[in-house]
Amino acid sequence: MTAPGPRSSLPPAITPDVFRVFRDDGSIDERHDPQLSEEELSFLYTHMVQTRRIDERFISLQRQGRIAFHVGSLGEEAAIIGSAFAMRPTDWVFPCYREFGAALMRGFPLQRLVDNVYGNSGDVVKGRQMPHHYTHRQGGWASISSPVGTQITQAVGFAWGAKIKHQDVSAIVYFGDGSTSSIDFHSGMNFAGVQKVPLVLFCRNNGWAISVPVDRQTASATFAEKGQGYGIPGVRVDGNDALAVVSVTRKAAKRAAAGLGPTLIEAITYRMGGHSTSDDPNQYRGSAEMELWAQVDPIERLQELLYSKGIWDEQRDEALRADIDERFRQAVAKAEATPPPSLETMFDDVYEKLPWHLAEQRAQLMAGPRAPGSR
Repeated sequence: MTAPGPRSSLPPAITPDVFRVFRDDGSIDERHDPQLSEEELSFLYTHMVQTRRIDERFISLQRQGRIAFHVGSLGEEAAIIGSAFAMRPTDWVFPCYREFGAALMRGFPLQRLVDNVYGNSGDVVKGRQMPHHYTHRQGGWASISSPVGTQITQAVGFAWGAKIKHQDVSAIVYFGDGSTSSIDFHSGMNFAGVQKVPLVLFCRNNGWAISVPVDRQTASATFAEKGQGYGIPGVRVDGNDALAVVSVTRKAAKRAAAGLGPTLIEAITYRMGGHSTSDDPNQYRGSAEMELWAQVDPIERLQELLYSKGIWDEQRDEALRADIDERFRQAVAKAEATPPPSLETMFDDVYEKLPWHLAEQRAQLMAGPRAPGSR
């Protein structure tokens, strides 16, 4: 892949009040540059490319009927990877369900991610959840659940607990623009503002809540301004500008760690794919909008910078993509050869000590008849 040429105008959603580091011509605004090292820039780019590449391959597997479901982050890689990168390793992440790239960046094994999508016996949640609903406690990654917005109040509670215990730990919680219409958003924002908890509230405004556009989601001019009613400062950032995302999130994380309370970040980005593989975005949106956002593809913008600095080149880029593909192929092969979770595991992880009546039910179940091929 060669570095892209000059860009056309920005999408209308990137208004003058939106924080940016990349200028229209791809150059850097030195006033806002987070001053990342060559190693850090390469790290960011590597994980953004990995996220995109794995996304595309999961979609292919779903279309082949080899997995049931995938929810991706095409076009949102800078918002996700950049913000997670800006948090400290000791901080916790309360994800939505698009942030698998950030989980991998924080040490979640690729094999475990693929196992989760297949729901086999290698899956950390033992096949009980939908694909892309996993947990990674060692990496400070909370368990994912599907209900809209529930992770917001959970993150607030975690951050409040850390404050009460005087622990030097903060949290970041991810949610989409649609989640701002949930009761959990309002409850979480109010409590976070009152208690000044160490939290970064990261709203990925990707234009659509499944098929509901932003202008039908809220009457407010922005999502960031919703923080004002709760005493929480809000900031808008170009979510396709990885350096801007890093800069804004670092400031919010430092503010949280200093005991000054939460910050609401609205990352303006665009969902280039469907809400999930069960969704057809062509039914409710046109191609012109997507073509405009493709001009500010977050990976191409960062790639152009790395090329111009001599940090990256086509040979290294091809090697990176080949390595990702090979590791993914190996993980899929192993996942498809791994049996499903055993039947008795449905009784695990419910109680610290299994009650007598469930132990009895488990014994009856395991002694009963089996369908052909079951464990």
